[in-house]
Amino acid sequence: MMKPDFSKMTRQELRAYVLENREDDDAIEVLIKTANPNAVRYSYHLTDEQMNEILKNYLKKKQGN
Repeated sequence: MMKPDFSKMTRQELRAYVLENREDDDAIEVLIKTANPNAVRYSYHLTDEQMNEILKNYLKKKQGN
């Protein structure tokens, strides 16, 4: 089976492909490399309350736009 050209796929298409082909390490690697470098990263040390507050603030900000 020939693999698709991952460089021509949109991020959504690539994500859908990876979800259907979880064993395809090449596709997973490309998906990881195309991640948004400006994405906010959160510590895993946050409590549930802190994460809930972050999510509430995010949703408020998103609704305001």
